[in-house]
Amino acid sequence: MASIFGFRSRDPARDRQTDIARLDRLAKLFEQIAAEIEAEKAGLESRYRKTATNAAFLVEAMENGSASERRSSEVSALTDSILNCERRIAELSRQGGMMSGLRHSLDMVFDENSTSDSVAPAEIARPAGAGRG
Repeated sequence: MASIFGFRSRDPARDRQTDIARLDRLAKLFEQIAAEIEAEKAGLESRYRKTATNAAFLVEAMENGSASERRSSEVSALTDSILNCERRIAELSRQGGMMSGLRHSLDMVFDENSTSDSVAPAEIARPAGAGRG
């Protein structure tokens, strides 16, 4: 039977390093996901601009009589595509904001933990990108 006096706790510096490594992995994951969101949004915004330009030229051509009225189905399809792009861009913006908020929360957790620890500042390193919001 184990004695209560045989229990030893880990060195607080080791615990701190474990916490830092965990927070660092989480920070990197948040940053990776934020970059994925931003890349998707940038690509979608580019396609959105092209689609909106094509729709505008097609409508103008139809108004000038350069294009047949039968092409109105193309205008309708382009309009649907534009509306879908706008919805997706708005959703990606919300996701990006959420990732920024999560990243900021992670920094707050790190800051709260670092003020309550007695480990010397030279012994600790902030998680990747810490301090960025």
